Amino acid sequence: MGNSSKSSTSTICVPFGAPTGPTDVVEIRENILWLRLPLPLSLDHVNIYVFDDEDSWTLIDTGMYTQVSKSIWQEVLRDRLAKKPIKRVVLTHHHPDHVGMAGWFRSEFGVEIISTRTAWLMARMLTLDVQENPSSEGLEFYQAAGVPDEHLSDYMARRPFNFADCVAPIPTGFTRIREGDRINFGGMNWKVKIGHGHAPSHATFWCEDEPLVIGGDQFLPDITPNISVYPTEREADPLGEWLNSCERFSEIANDEQLVLCGHKLPFFGLPKRLEQLIENHRQALERIKVCLAKPATAHDILETLFKRRIPKSEYGLAIGEAVAHLNYLHGRGEVIRNRNSRGAWIWSRQQSTIQNSKSSHCR
Repeated sequence: MGNSSKSSTSTICVPFGAPTGPTDVVEIRENILWLRLPLPLSLDHVNIYVFDDEDSWTLIDTGMYTQVSKSIWQEVLRDRLAKKPIKRVVLTHHHPDHVGMAGWFRSEFGVEIISTRTAWLMARMLTLDVQENPSSEGLEFYQAAGVPDEHLSDYMARRPFNFADCVAPIPTGFTRIREGDRINFGGMNWKVKIGHGHAPSHATFWCEDEPLVIGGDQFLPDITPNISVYPTEREADPLGEWLNSCERFSEIANDEQLVLCGHKLPFFGLPKRLEQLIENHRQALERIKVCLAKPATAHDILETLFKRRIPKSEYGLAIGEAVAHLNYLHGRGEVIRNRNSRGAWIWSRQQSTIQNSKSSHCR
């Protein structure tokens, strides 16, 4: 993991209060509107931005495909956005709370879908991949993570989450954006910069006319995006990709930029926030290395990683993030692993480095 080339002295501040209700529309600027759709999750909202293109609207992300979201959009379209059509939907990444309503907008209004190729492929593939029963790959992944029997039994007894449960059918065609592309909406020119780690090929947009950045989930003001390994790619290194992305973005971030983020409140102070995001993971990695003076599974390090007990509702994402941190360390030769008789990876520090570490144990 490299070091960021500069240290920020900025502070993080939020210039706007949240919309007061699901159909409330806040005017960020004359040509930028903000609304917040509810989510049936612990993170209970997603931010949507609407840009005025004079003869039409451009949306940034769409919310999850639920009856509640559909009703909210129908009301907003009848009221605040009634004077002109929505012509484009721009997607930051493929997660359901961002892409969920895109197919509905396409089928109802014939909008153009703009996305990175990977985000479109991921969303389309996952909505077509409906599974009624847990997969063998999922079971093997959780066994390898040392997940206790009670959690495994619960996993095997439930129908898996499917994207199609909350994402409308993804259109068969889209307009591709890539790193370095330029796109115009809201009467402004934006440069596309791609991040990785939270989601593959996550698009961010950097305004070339005003100090504005559209961050999606790549830049959040006071929570850290989930960085997880999934059963589909068990040896992935999303944390390495995430840290590299944060360091690249640090080179072009400045304190004047207003960040329009996917959750929480738009904010100033992006250099400081990127520094914090890097440092939070750096400290977590150090805690894990100390912990692994005593061999442990991914399950065993959860409290060390998160510094709290993990509720059942967050357990799946927490395990994915624990594996991401362990894979990062393993890929850089800082930890080793061996299978036990139950098929779980047992992780530990390299013997030569344990002697220089403060002894500890995983809680």
